[in-house]
This record gives sequence, C-alpha cells and structure tokens, in this order.
Amino acid sequence: MSPLPPQVISPLDGRYRAAVTELGEHLSEAGLNRARVQVEVEWLIALTDRRMFGSEPLAPEQKAALRQLVDDFGQDEIDELATLEATTRHDVKAVEYLVRRRLSALGLDHVAELTHFAATSEDINNVSYALTVRQATLEVWLPKFTAVIDALRSQAADYRADAMLARTHGQPATPTTMGKELAVFVYRLERIRSQIEGTDYLAKFSGATGTFAAHLAAEPDADWPTVSREFVEGLGLTWNPLTTQIESHDWQAELYSRIAHANRVLHNLATDVWTYISLGYFRQIPQVGATGSSTMPHKINPIRFENAEANLELSCALLDSLAATLVTSRLQRDLTDSTTQRNIGVAFGHSLLAMDNILRGLGEIDLDRDLLARDLDANWEILGEAIQTVIRAEVTAGRSSIEDPYALLKELTRGKRITHEDLSAFVSQLEIGDAAKQRLLQLTPATYVGLADPLVGYLP
Repeated sequence: MSPLPPQVISPLDGRYRAAVTELGEHLSEAGLNRARVQVEVEWLIALTDRRMFGSEPLAPEQKAALRQLVDDFGQDEIDELATLEATTRHDVKAVEYLVRRRLSALGLDHVAELTHFAATSEDINNVSYALTVRQATLEVWLPKFTAVIDALRSQAADYRADAMLARTHGQPATPTTMGKELAVFVYRLERIRSQIEGTDYLAKFSGATGTFAAHLAAEPDADWPTVSREFVEGLGLTWNPLTTQIESHDWQAELYSRIAHANRVLHNLATDVWTYISLGYFRQIPQVGATGSSTMPHKINPIRFENAEANLELSCALLDSLAATLVTSRLQRDLTDSTTQRNIGVAFGHSLLAMDNILRGLGEIDLDRDLLARDLDANWEILGEAIQTVIRAEVTAGRSSIEDPYALLKELTRGKRITHEDLSAFVSQLEIGDAAKQRLLQLTPATYVGLADPLVGYLP
C-alpha cells in the first residue's frame, strides 16, 4: 500500500484507512472506472454476439483478452484515464477512449464503433453503480454486519441466564438477563439483514431519454428491449424497463434507508453497552500499552462504542441525504445525482468503521456477575409488580378479598427501598392462597426474570 500524502481531508483515507480499505476496491473513483470499463466491454461483446450490423462474434480468446482489461485494471489505467479526462472534461468519454485504445492494441479496430454504441453516459454509469454498490454491500458491508450479529449472538448465548436489574426510564425495573437483552438486538439486526440481502439492484440501458430512439434508428428490426434486458440481467442485475435518461435510483434509496436503519439499531446497541459499562455491568478488559486518559491513569474509556456512535451518525446523515436526493431528477435528467453518488463510499465507510469499533469493543468487555447480583439484591422493591399481580389473580380466583392490589403495593414500595425482610413480612400477612404465598416468599430479584433465558432460543 503506497503511503498517503499528509494532506488528505477525509479521516477515512487517513487515520482510519486500514478499517475501510476494502470498500475502495468498489466505491472509489477507480472502482467505478473499472466497472465502467466492464460495462463498455460487455456491451460490445453482447452486440457482436448478436451479429449486430454485420459484426461477427468475437473468438473466445478475444473475449478473454477484453475481459482481462477489467481484471488488470490498475494504476496505469487510473493515470491514463486522468490524462484523457483532462482533455475530454468528461469521465465516461475518457473511459470510452481508453477502451478504444485497448481494442486497437488487440487488433479489434473493426468493432471499435460498437464501443459505447447508442449509450448515453448514464447507461454506463447506472449499471456501473449497481455493480459496485452490490459488490460493496455483499462482499464488504454485509460480512462485517454479519460478524457483529454473530458476536452478539454468541454473547447472548453466554449471558442468557445472567439475571440483571432492568431499567425503564433509567429507574430500577423488572429484572431481565443480559443475554436476553443482547438477543433483542440480534433479532432486530437479523430482520434488517434479510431485507438488505433481498435488495434488487436495478439498471437500465435504453439511451438518452429511455426510449431506445438511437437504437431503433440504427436497427429498426431489432428487439432492443430484449437486448437491453438480457444484457442487464446477464450482469446479475434487475432490468428497469421504464426510465428517463437515468435509472430512477429507487433501489438505492431503499438500500440506503435500510443500511441507515441498521446503523440506528447499532447506535442503540452502542449507547446501551456504553451505559452497561458505566453501571459496571460490563468490565472493560485492559489492553496492553493502551492509555485511557492522558492525566488519569486508572481510566479505561469506552472509546470503541463512542467512536461507533459518531461514525454511525455521520453515515446516517449521508445515507439519509442520498436516499432523499437520488429519487428526484428534474424532467428527463439533471446532474444532482452525479456528485451525490460519489459519496456512497463515504457513507458506507463510516458505517463499516463503526462496526469495526463495535466488534473490537465487544471483544474487550466481560460481564461482572458479582455486581449484577449485588445490584439485584439492593432492589427488592421491584417485586412489587409480582406481588400485586399475584393478588389480582387470587382475587379473581376467589381466594382473596383485597381491594385495589396495585394501590396497596404502591403505598408500600413507591419511592422507597424495601428489604427482603420487609417484603417477606408483608407477603406473610397477605390474604391469598397458600400456594401463591409460598411462590412469592421464594421469589427473589435474581429469580424474577420470567422466561428471559428460554426467549433467547427464539433467535432465528
């Protein structure tokens, strides 16, 4: 990896480059241009395979040589395109000229005019973006997202029986288990993952205003919609038959909204884990050589989760903007989508960086079971819910005549700290059946977790 100049603006290309470098294979300018070369080459091959305008199908070795241009795309091509674009002032035209040069070098000048044939720049661009975004999503973003889910799933299983005091509105509430709480996030993220995995990546290839007008002028007898559909589907994409000059970008808006949704659930995870660390429920494992504070040597700061929060917020801001902006194009075309789409990689990058931090953070914490137990034992008043609910059941069953069980327990517990002895004395004098009374007397905050443990088994 060549060293970066010190004046890079984006931290994704500087400080955090190692965490997001895989995205550059797809969502950089170079990745986009490689895809453009691929689309130009495959379109030319598709036309010659159909013997359009008297052409003959290329020999297998000629096709292989053309496709090798994509595989070999590297710094030489990046530099050459920069030189060409300095003259053309048009990025896609520069790609066309590069492909023509390679055709000449391969002795294929006789089919050179089929390069970029009847294609508007957006035909090339929309297919290229669909290819690169699909690859970035499936090969880079989703594997990292899945790794986070898998790490959470493992911890949910490890901690499924570890009772802890819940907090609703920040106040002590009915206990749960740490595993069940982490399983909630796994369930949420799994649903979003399945939606993202089901994304349709749409593309069009129908000319300047989506009418196949130039195509039909050149060859009136060809079934151009079929040619277009088979070309797009041959690249593994979904054909969009009805567009303006641009593909309408609705699939992009859908995908970016789903990734933003995933980001927000991960943000919720990061803030919850941060809070559990603050409460002492999770201990942070010291990392050799690491410094938590420049002046307070005792500190281990939850920086992984704080870094994740910030990057998720940045990613969502960009993804929300992309989803909102890309679905609007004035009449048959404006250029707002062009510069907007160049930020797709940045949006993905901040999300990827956040997930990298979450993964690292989850690997650097351990559950403090002793503290969980002490916290539960200090909050016996939370059993007020169980007691008043049991009394209601007993009244309904005719085994009690207590009036307004809720008010009775509210008077006993609201805003107070109640001991085990206090509750035992209270329950012992209750007018309820013996079986119910014994259940309540045996109940503790640590055992009042309902079905939290087996609920983890509902994870897909």
